[in-house]
Amino acid sequence: MKIYLDLLLFLNFFLDFILLLCVSLILKRNAKLKRLLLASLVGALSIFSLFYPFNSFTLFLLKAVISIFMVLISFGFKDIKYTINNIIYLYLVSIILGGALYLINDSLAYKNTGLIFYHNGFSINLVLVFILSPIILFIYVKKQRKLKEEYVKKYEVKITFLNGKTKLLTGFLDTGNNLYDPYKKRPIIVINKSVLGSYNPRCILVPCKTVNKESLLKCFKIKKIIINGKKIETECLVGITDNNFGIEGVDLLLHEKLIKEDLK
Repeated sequence: MKIYLDLLLFLNFFLDFILLLCVSLILKRNAKLKRLLLASLVGALSIFSLFYPFNSFTLFLLKAVISIFMVLISFGFKDIKYTINNIIYLYLVSIILGGALYLINDSLAYKNTGLIFYHNGFSINLVLVFILSPIILFIYVKKQRKLKEEYVKKYEVKITFLNGKTKLLTGFLDTGNNLYDPYKKRPIIVINKSVLGSYNPRCILVPCKTVNKESLLKCFKIKKIIINGKKIETECLVGITDNNFGIEGVDLLLHEKLIKEDLK
């Protein structure tokens, strides 16, 4: 049987793209289209590994590493749990798509090489690509619009610490965050301790009220904060918490005052 490498690359690229697109839709990842395309290209180029005499175990490891790279390129790295979740869903969608193709193979008596099915030299994958791609792209665009509405309270936050180091984080506008420094009336944004890494800032204790009790919150000063590309002039403090916010992908809780007064 003749193998047309360009067609094989094309089909592999689009099948990988469909897989990543499905993962993005299922998990509601706000993935950029260009990142999905780049990851699909990496996956498509992995087809060349089939032409080398790797043993089964080496080939398995190679495919596992490539799938991890595809996920990191598509959705970035937030934490281990976030990345593992993406990888698991990539494999689940792959299994479902592969199962569907094998079902077609059994029903229509198509021959196959891996996930490439053909009959009299004509690939059914090509037909599926052209049928499914516009449908999935339409759903993707529709979901992206919905995600933008749902995540309108999410902001890109760049914090510069007093030591000059910067962190690019995802902030969430928590309308329930009414924390202020009682001494100078500075608004307080709350950050998860794990985000700080090895940075050990000099903290002050700020009294704050929660639903059930009063407590002291460790806070520290920062050099600069930029939200959605705009420098915030209002002086604020950063409070440290060990608790998770319960919102996937969010690193800190923003104060409403910073958004209302500085991001008009």
